[in-house]
Amino acid sequence: MLMRLTEIRIAGFGGQGVILSAMVIGKAYAIFEGMHATMTQSFGPESRGGACSAQLVLSDEPILYPYVTRPDVLVAMSQEAYSKFAPELRPGGLLLVEQDLVRLCKFPEGARVYGIPATRLAEELGRRMVLNIVMVGFFGSVTGLVGEAALAKAIEDSVPPALRELNLKAFRKGYEYGATSSPLVEEYEAAPEMSGE
Repeated sequence: MLMRLTEIRIAGFGGQGVILSAMVIGKAYAIFEGMHATMTQSFGPESRGGACSAQLVLSDEPILYPYVTRPDVLVAMSQEAYSKFAPELRPGGLLLVEQDLVRLCKFPEGARVYGIPATRLAEELGRRMVLNIVMVGFFGSVTGLVGEAALAKAIEDSVPPALRELNLKAFRKGYEYGATSSPLVEEYEAAPEMSGE
């Protein structure tokens, strides 16, 4: 049987909840779907506003190497994250962006690109801070890698009780947005291939 292994990088700036979003996805896959997941993370020198990224490896068999080398999926929640990590995306990979914060000037060869105004949708719920959970819902819907029920359980298990309902609303908003999304690639067809510099 072939092992299904998926490398994911989630990146943005400190304060966007990058690490929590990766923890939710990993927990949903490993604990609530009974598969295997690893997560590593890195921060810039500042706690808020600095670069921040998390790497996830999801597999149906034990994972021997926990680091992402060429992500199959990149979630970019800031322009800096997009500029820095998009060249590493595997050809034909999936790129999910916060479309109000990321200007897609160019993208990797054959990438499927989807965008969501996650910050705006979070603000509609009254709390900008849940943009990461909006993005988790969008990720789940567009990729189909982790089940909706498992993600919802992982969110309930990962946020304070007083914030559960708000976070589940944010998750549903992102999930529903993803269910009706079309790739953005058509808009950027003329964009040159990323060089990887």
